Amino acid sequence: MQSDLAVLYEHPKWFEPLFAALERRGIAFEAIRLSDHNFDPASHGVPAPVILSRVAMSSFLRESDHGIFYAQSLLAHWAARGARVLNGADVLAIDTSKARQLSLITGLGYAVPETRVVHRPDDLLAAARTMTYPLLVKANIGGSGAGIVRYSSEDELAASVRQGTTPNSIDKVLLVQEYAPARGGVITRIETLAGKFLYAIEVETGGESFDLCPADACLAAPGRAATRMTAVTPAPDIVEAAERIAQAVGMDVGGVELLIDDRDGTPRFYDINALSNFVANPLDVLGWDPHERLVDDIVSAIGRKEAA
Repeated sequence: MQSDLAVLYEHPKWFEPLFAALERRGIAFEAIRLSDHNFDPASHGVPAPVILSRVAMSSFLRESDHGIFYAQSLLAHWAARGARVLNGADVLAIDTSKARQLSLITGLGYAVPETRVVHRPDDLLAAARTMTYPLLVKANIGGSGAGIVRYSSEDELAASVRQGTTPNSIDKVLLVQEYAPARGGVITRIETLAGKFLYAIEVETGGESFDLCPADACLAAPGRAATRMTAVTPAPDIVEAAERIAQAVGMDVGGVELLIDDRDGTPRFYDINALSNFVANPLDVLGWDPHERLVDDIVSAIGRKEAA
């Protein structure tokens, strides 16, 4: 008998809370591990009428033979065969490109940190010539802060280019971006569900570390210092902006990150993350469990698919 739901996942631990919530609600689901998967492009079958993608951009840190690009083909195939795919191939395509994210955000009229995009490390210096240091060089595809290095001067960046120590992106696209000082030493992550505000947290950043993953599994990583996270209610215009960004992406569930530029108070959006692990210890931080809301939305999607 076919399950109502299939969950395409990669990390062995991150989705245990989701799986537990689905089991509590009695939802029949199939957990599909991305790492050892294959598919027949001539097949007309799908694993379930509703499929939830939980593909992590940081998977390349765990497996050199990661499935990030494979997953785009797989999700597109399932959608073409009639499945309702939550966070499908089009969403994953935005998730895999910080350059596309920034273009989408600015196209909606919102501010981002000043950025230049290149496809060769040798072009970083020329791209940064009209920018003010310190600067960040970012991999276009990152995850858990991977592939971000801060440079204090042109000489420092030039030496890194010569030595071949600049970040590397698995798609060979790099961003050079101004280092915008975050007011209060915090960034804000707004989680959305079905294009609407779900909750927001402030995450403390010291300015030197860029691994700000709020999930339980990230916090449990060996040697990782505790990160201060606080539930907040952003200003209405910021909530509206995050919702518009999520809707423009077509993101069924995911986060939008921003900082308030301490130089002028401008909200600057810099990341869209379609993999929502949700905040660690949600009952302590939020007072409720967002997995239950996600399951509500999945149940609704299953009902709509059955009624179609």
